[in-house]
Amino acid sequence: MTNQKIRIRLKSFDHKLIDASAKEIVETAKRSGAQVKGPIPLPVQKEIHTILISPHVNKDARDQYEIRTYKRLMDIIKPNEKTIDALTKLDLAAGVDVKIELD
Repeated sequence: MTNQKIRIRLKSFDHKLIDASAKEIVETAKRSGAQVKGPIPLPVQKEIHTILISPHVNKDARDQYEIRTYKRLMDIIKPNEKTIDALTKLDLAAGVDVKIELD
């Protein structure tokens, strides 16, 4: 396992939630003796939806809603068995999507 690396991608609609989860993952990995690169903030994806609020006329009356998606990337270099065990037992917030890749 010494030549492998773990890439973790976090995705959330709440920036406070994703930052707290990233901090928790970094602390857990460092406690187990692995090196961590990150969290690297990736560009924020904004989806803007425009809706007419008048059912008939008044084309100028519109509301705009946006959804922001925040992403973070972390690499854990030289993980050991203790690191993997600690990461699998880690309980993160419900609003954070986690993807883990082994290289």
